Formats: sequence, structure tokens, C-alpha cells
Amino acid sequence: MPEYMLLLYSPEFDPAEAAEREAELPVWMELNESLREAGLLVANGRLHPADSATTVRVRDGETEVTDGPFATTKEILGGYYLLDCSDLDEALRHAARLPIARFGSVEVRPVMDLSAMQASYQAATEEK
Repeated sequence: MPEYMLLLYSPEFDPAEAAEREAELPVWMELNESLREAGLLVANGRLHPADSATTVRVRDGETEVTDGPFATTKEILGGYYLLDCSDLDEALRHAARLPIARFGSVEVRPVMDLSAMQASYQAATEEK
């Protein structure tokens, strides 16, 4: 089955809002367990706050390391799910189940299957 990456975005919270969101932890745990039991959950994780990010760029052979996220946005990337779903519709149904969809957003993207590309590359190099 194809894999889909669900990227979880939300606005940054003040302490009161953060406590309210933390109170939803049982809902998240129940959702995680249901995805695991269905055999859909490949991986998931929660990220540290955006101010802990480090961005790396290489330009003209020079590496530039910058503290902070790549871009300033109203919503920050806070976590992810990697699901093994039959199709995009199934991935979208599960994205809508995530509590963060009520106050933030969930970006759903198919993950490229690189195995076919790698096999083609290997076959081409073996012919030489």
C-alpha cells in the first residue's frame, strides 16, 4: 500500500491554550492505538517547538547554518504521522480524525516510492 505523510500544523499557543491542548492527550493516544491496530501506522512523532529548529542551506559550496525554522509562518509544523493507506481518500479520512484539524491544519502528501527508481538506476549501471 502507498504511504502518506500527514504533517500537523498549528498556531503557537500561549500557556493557557497549551494546557487545553495537552488535556486532549487521551484522544491522541486512542487515535494512535486505533491506527496501530488497523495496521496503518508506520510512524508518528511530536516535534520540539519551532525555536529549537536549525536550518541548513548549501549555496555555492558554502554551508550556512541558521537557528530557527526555514520560514516564518502563522502556523508551525508540530508533528507528523506516516500512514500506510490504500489510497488518498483513506489518508484524508484519518487526517480529519486528528484533533489538530479542529484548530490547525493537516497537510497530506503521498510519499514517493523510490524502489522503482532505484531498481531502474541499478539496472542502468549494471548494463554499463
